[in-house]
Amino acid sequence: MTLRLPLPDGSTRAYAPRTEPLALSPAGPLTSRTVFSAAHVVADPYADTSPDSPAAVDWDATLAFRRHLWSHGLGVAEAMDTAQRGMGLDWAGAAELIRRSAAEARAVGGRIACGVGTDQITGGTLPEIRAAYEEQLAVAEESGAQAVLMASRALAAAATGPEDYLDLYGHLLRQAGGPVVLHWLGPMFDPALDGYWGSADLDAATETFLDVIGAHPDKVDGIKVSLLDARREVELRRRLPEGVRCYTGDDFHYPELIAGDEQGFSHALLGVFDPLGPLAAEAVRILDTGDVAGFRKTLDPTVALSRHLFRAPTRFYKTGVVFLAWLAGHQEHFTMVGGLQSARSLPHLARAYELADGLGLFPDPARAESRMRSLLTVYGVPQ
Repeated sequence: MTLRLPLPDGSTRAYAPRTEPLALSPAGPLTSRTVFSAAHVVADPYADTSPDSPAAVDWDATLAFRRHLWSHGLGVAEAMDTAQRGMGLDWAGAAELIRRSAAEARAVGGRIACGVGTDQITGGTLPEIRAAYEEQLAVAEESGAQAVLMASRALAAAATGPEDYLDLYGHLLRQAGGPVVLHWLGPMFDPALDGYWGSADLDAATETFLDVIGAHPDKVDGIKVSLLDARREVELRRRLPEGVRCYTGDDFHYPELIAGDEQGFSHALLGVFDPLGPLAAEAVRILDTGDVAGFRKTLDPTVALSRHLFRAPTRFYKTGVVFLAWLAGHQEHFTMVGGLQSARSLPHLARAYELADGLGLFPDPARAESRMRSLLTVYGVPQ
């Protein structure tokens, strides 16, 4: 059986789907790297909502997906960008997600870190922004989760220079109950974050970022860098205080950054490790044995899929992530909070299917083929 997949020029081509998946079984913790998968949320497809409505979440399916990630030895980065923070999931939904996922993590012994931001407000003064951060930090810490201090759209709009970042982050770090992860999300993921850390000049912004860390190294577990610039990440991680980790968020260059060099390596907190979870865990287990070449051989072929999912406009990568979760059988529908399933074209989704199928990512290739065929039929693509 073949599928007729649409191409960007309006034509179609035949594709013969894979018949066998990769054999990837759940296993224990990873040892050489700390690896978080930033996980998506599963929408409730029966809810009578609109794109402007509060998110309606299928909690059973959402938590089941987290158990899937934990079963492969991965940590879960919860309520992050991948969970559509600010793109369909509001703070009330994120707070509920944090509480439910943290409780599930305790029940199964899974590692969890949760995003803390300011998305309960749309603007505001610096004191109001600080109070918003404090509210979210309290929710994460009361749930027993490690906090990830996310970049704030409100702060990017209100700050007048580096001093405002130094003051606000210094206050939050002094207040935090334990070491947190600092999150630097580039404008390719969220245009409203342009000029974060007080400057559009990335060299100047880096100095401010390092000043924040250097003033409170005991309160910073690590940094999560999502700038899609491998050279800059390597230079930054080499300047971190001893004991502060770099968690790569670079969905274009993650194999080389995780493998590292003679001066160090990056851990990982990645949105692409949502669809790649089991394969990513298998690759890191190979790295745990010291086999860098085997790690790269396993993970390098996934980069083409990741680059496709994260192509510009990068912020819409979540659509491809949820689409692959549906094809893989982790949810029974292709519906997203905020109606974001419409954010990528059919040719884009078809290519994502082809790349993921070629990697053997679908536990049941026949089911993935059937679901892809049903989508093509809905769109009127002759088969």
